[in-house]
Amino acid sequence: MSSTTNLDYKNASLKGTITVPGDKSISHRSVMFGSIAQGKTTVSGFLLGEDCLSTIDCFRKLGVDIHVEGTNVTILSPGMDNWEEPKEVLYTGNSGTTTRLMLGILSGSNIHTVMTGDASIGKRPMRRVTDPLRLMGAKIAGRENGQFTPLAIKGTKVKAIDYTMPVASAQVKSAILLAGLRAEGTTIVREKEVSRDHTERMLQQFGAKVEVKSGVVSFEGGQLLQATHVNVPGDISSAAFFLVAGAIVPESSIVMKNVGVNPTRAGIIEVLEKMGADLLIEVDDANAAEPTASLTIQTSKLKATTIEGDIIPRLIDEIPIIALLATQAEGTTIIRDAEELKVKETDRITAVVTELQKLGANIEATEDGMIIHGSTKLHGGNLQSYGDHRIGMMSAIAALISSSPIEIDDTDCIAVSYPTFFDDLKKLMKNS
Repeated sequence: MSSTTNLDYKNASLKGTITVPGDKSISHRSVMFGSIAQGKTTVSGFLLGEDCLSTIDCFRKLGVDIHVEGTNVTILSPGMDNWEEPKEVLYTGNSGTTTRLMLGILSGSNIHTVMTGDASIGKRPMRRVTDPLRLMGAKIAGRENGQFTPLAIKGTKVKAIDYTMPVASAQVKSAILLAGLRAEGTTIVREKEVSRDHTERMLQQFGAKVEVKSGVVSFEGGQLLQATHVNVPGDISSAAFFLVAGAIVPESSIVMKNVGVNPTRAGIIEVLEKMGADLLIEVDDANAAEPTASLTIQTSKLKATTIEGDIIPRLIDEIPIIALLATQAEGTTIIRDAEELKVKETDRITAVVTELQKLGANIEATEDGMIIHGSTKLHGGNLQSYGDHRIGMMSAIAALISSSPIEIDDTDCIAVSYPTFFDDLKKLMKNS
């Protein structure tokens, strides 16, 4: 049963230090790669969100022994060739990453599987993944010719392809690369706009030889992955909500440690800097498999900006909270080239505009983004999360600057990526 949360944060300020949960994208991949490799892989900083637990559940059904102790995970895998054919359907919950990446992995396996997810996953387009995988020889069946779950995958011998991405999507790219592990020949993926590169980095971390150059990723099929240790940094997509809160809530100063600042994910930092935010970045180790930094954000005087082009893939998940940020900036902020928002957990263009308008924001939807006129004082209201964790968190941050309480339906969905969100928010408010 979903929960309704009433938030009355009038005159709030936020002060203190928090550590945001582990990166969702990297947590997913750590289990996937550790399950493909034979032997013992260990993971620290794992995100215990519902999406990542769905990935663990799927691989357990394939016969992989996975132990979870706090945020430490141990994966004892017999190797991909020795997976068991599951006796039941693989259930991916609300996780598009699990669903799409596993399509690539399972296509080149030697087992037959059926995969499905929740109602939201049942509406999300899968042909963008199944079409290129079929070019590789994958045998995938599903509703509307593989457009929607449930999907049945009959593992087979796949062949390498040279594929130019029609849209910037790390999930599609990753599915092709993961299928390419078992393919004959050299798999090549070409991107017009570079999407997040966690898969390429982790392939190398697990011992594969991968060439990445000017938006082109290529590697030879047939390489065996070597079990290793993965350290998962804090998720910048989760940190984004408190970066924005620190910038727009009066008399605030927030420090977040060990946040992943992978250049293919750090678009939110560039936007904050362009808008004049008082942000300090202290990089920990720029040469780590995934670079991290401590981020300090303080209440800021913000100015509008335009967000478009090749930065969009680097902040696509942060656009809901960036829209809230823009309501507090002087001038008109324009977000364009973000059509991908329409096929997320919900249509995030419509959801963001609808909910912020309820609070008095001067915001309008466009075909590929939105236009936000600021700065605007926000009032309270009854908001929907649409079962989308990022809309739920955006609404909660809005309550920090609204003149009256905000009620949000279904805040349980926030646990998908940030189970301790409200705990961290209360900690910062207590310190103020």
